[in-house]
Amino acid sequence: MAVVSNQSPLGRAKQQPSLPKGDVLGTYETYLEAQRIVDRLSKADLDVKQLSIVGNDLKTVERVTGKLTTLRAALAGTATGAWLGIFVGLVFFIFSAEPNFAFVFAATLIGAGFGMLFGVFTFSANRKRRDFTSTHQVLASNYQVIVDPSLTAQANEVLARPEPAKS
Repeated sequence: MAVVSNQSPLGRAKQQPSLPKGDVLGTYETYLEAQRIVDRLSKADLDVKQLSIVGNDLKTVERVTGKLTTLRAALAGTATGAWLGIFVGLVFFIFSAEPNFAFVFAATLIGAGFGMLFGVFTFSANRKRRDFTSTHQVLASNYQVIVDPSLTAQANEVLARPEPAKS
């Protein structure tokens, strides 16, 4: 599975997205294979800023993981609300003049209760449209490692060497 990332808004000015240009070092079936090639080149001190991994023929895959029931929605909402409650409770605990774990416990219970109600309400509102759970992935048919043409010979030389044995 490929991970999509963007430049931080605090970083450089946004550039218009474009496909990387350069020579194809190789085409690989999985992202991990392409990642291992970039890692090898990095360990050989090649300027990895001049490399890109390009996924081709992207597909969105939704894997159904189960049926969504009122109980499941309530449990998921309870868990989410409890985590939020723990966070709020810890903030009160840390910044309180007289710290007391009762803050954390009460906030956790209140958060779990509201989370459960919100989970059940959301499930009920969406029941006609979607009553299953799923995960989404963006997958590529293959991955190409692209290198700046000025580094192609050096990269091919590194990749032609046998890979060092792992210890």
